[in-house]
Amino acid sequence: METIDIQIDGMTCGGCTAGVTRVLQAVTGVQSANVTLNPGAAHIVFDAQQTSRAALETAIEEAGYDIKH
Repeated sequence: METIDIQIDGMTCGGCTAGVTRVLQAVTGVQSANVTLNPGAAHIVFDAQQTSRAALETAIEEAGYDIKH
């Protein structure tokens, strides 16, 4: 398992964090996702053989949020 932190822009409420959590947990290979509003970030544990950072960032962006680079 690998662990990454992704900085997220555009979340404004608890509903946003819940939505991003659901989106990330739906990605095959994600074991856990802990999303916080302040700071806007996701701490993700995942199987690198099943998904990648790029796929996780795409899932977040498709949910309507931006990735801070």
